[in-house]
Amino acid sequence: MFKNLKYIFNITKTSIFKLAFWEVLHGFFIAAPTGLLLIIIWELFKDNPNQQKIWIQVVTMIILFIVQLWVSRKAMVNTNVSIYTMTSKLRIMLGNHLQKLSLGFYKKKDPGDLAAVILQDVSNFETILSHSIQSIFGAIFGTFFLSLFLLYLDWKLALFLLLAIPAGFVFVFIAGLLSKKSNKTFIQSRNNTSSRFIEYIQGIRHLKAYNQTGASFKTLEHAFKKLKNDSIKMELIPGPFVTTTFVVLELFFLIMLYLAINRLHISDITIPVFVAFLIIGYRLFEPLKLLMVDYVILKYMNTSIIRIIDVLESPLQDNGKNLTPNTYNVEFKNVTFSYIDREILKGVSFSIQENGITALVGASGSGKSTIANLIARFWDIQKGQILIGGIDIKDIDPQTVYGMISEVFQDVYLFDDTIYNNIKIGKPTATKEEIMEVAEKSQVVEFLNLLSDGIETKVGEGGSHLSGGQKQRVSIARAMLKDAPILLLDEATASLDPENEIYIQQAILELVKDRTVVIIAHKLQTVKNANKIIVLENGKIKEEGKHQVLLDNKGLYSNYWNIQKSNSGWQLLSTKDVDKTKK
Repeated sequence: MFKNLKYIFNITKTSIFKLAFWEVLHGFFIAAPTGLLLIIIWELFKDNPNQQKIWIQVVTMIILFIVQLWVSRKAMVNTNVSIYTMTSKLRIMLGNHLQKLSLGFYKKKDPGDLAAVILQDVSNFETILSHSIQSIFGAIFGTFFLSLFLLYLDWKLALFLLLAIPAGFVFVFIAGLLSKKSNKTFIQSRNNTSSRFIEYIQGIRHLKAYNQTGASFKTLEHAFKKLKNDSIKMELIPGPFVTTTFVVLELFFLIMLYLAINRLHISDITIPVFVAFLIIGYRLFEPLKLLMVDYVILKYMNTSIIRIIDVLESPLQDNGKNLTPNTYNVEFKNVTFSYIDREILKGVSFSIQENGITALVGASGSGKSTIANLIARFWDIQKGQILIGGIDIKDIDPQTVYGMISEVFQDVYLFDDTIYNNIKIGKPTATKEEIMEVAEKSQVVEFLNLLSDGIETKVGEGGSHLSGGQKQRVSIARAMLKDAPILLLDEATASLDPENEIYIQQAILELVKDRTVVIIAHKLQTVKNANKIIVLENGKIKEEGKHQVLLDNKGLYSNYWNIQKSNSGWQLLSTKDVDKTKK
């Protein structure tokens, strides 16, 4: 646990010594009045107590109390500022690290689990450490200094008291071991419940349609029940062992008290020493009790830290030689690519012409979208090479690759901000004139007068306040503003109504000028004028060439074309027609 804490302190450049100084100073001013109280008690046991000396101690205790208030405030502010600054840096580091990882990392992770690392695990670490730091330093330094004082007074009684610490810690250690498993189970349940709840909200329309809302949605109900049970287990499992630790400490104190009374009867110790052990001996365990309660909580915090470190140490994409291409033709050489357990591309080789349009067609699952993602280096391939301008994409910094590529996909994601700011993402330094120019070219201005605040209208999370065609046009405007030399279009007009499709096609015609364009389409009519059409089947290149050449080949492309042509005028049949068809 302390190794993991040290790791976090080091990477965030947080000074543990600054934290320790103020907490130790705070602990000193809390403990100091006890020593002065002993001086007063010892003075009272004398035949002629020195009243002046007693009053000096009382005044000193008052002064120390006032100073303690100031030091306490200083320590609290320092601790909280240091820890909250540290966790702020940690969140930024996590965010920066996550955006440098390949999409292969996200494919293996539940998005809800990743969100929980930043939102909940960092918060656990932040909250628990800020409240436990005083207990940690109090137990270490407070117990150490009080033990030295007691050893000085009577080493036998002090040594017996100190034996309680390892005896009690055995039970706390067991509690920590048992809680380790329950902590992991609880975090898994917590994250699963969050994911199921998000799933419930996002799918509410479909759940309503099938009457599966509320308790009827058993997946969410089971997740809540499991979270409740795992929460109870996390609290109950270590509880008896921590309580046993307290019993052990109290028992050792009572036995020490019994031994001290016997020695007092035979005049083996003096009354002031007895009183010192009576007062300080009992206070010896107070910081330890707080730490032992916090120990189990700290183990829970450690589970969160391990999850944070696991993300921070996830391997980044290789920056290679950080080369930059001068041309933007794309070439695949014998590329093989698999997701976690499924091979998608199998030794694929083809070229994409610079400043030309290349179309990828094929059945769903044939590898079209995967090729687009690999060109953008969202994933890294297992075998072969992908070249941009003759340079292996692995030798180009991922940030440089992202800068060379714009994409317009079927599933557009807009951020919960204004239309203006969603377009500006394409070029953060763009002027208002540049943004309005691309808004006009992409046909965005055609629907602005329908919105309450025009281009300053908030689009909602994911663009929920806009229609599919409106979101698509904003996405095209963003790509235009970025003005990247390589453009990826993935089913950009697949699910649009005729009116929106006309607007989008006009915007796309403006967008594809003088760029290396890769279009993924099921509607073959939209790509018949492409410079090259690549036909994929089961992760392999089946055919490639121009539209007419592929039609003349009478192969898979020709088959797709004939099927779409015959289905272009489909219509619903009446019940009678269906019955006739069956006969």
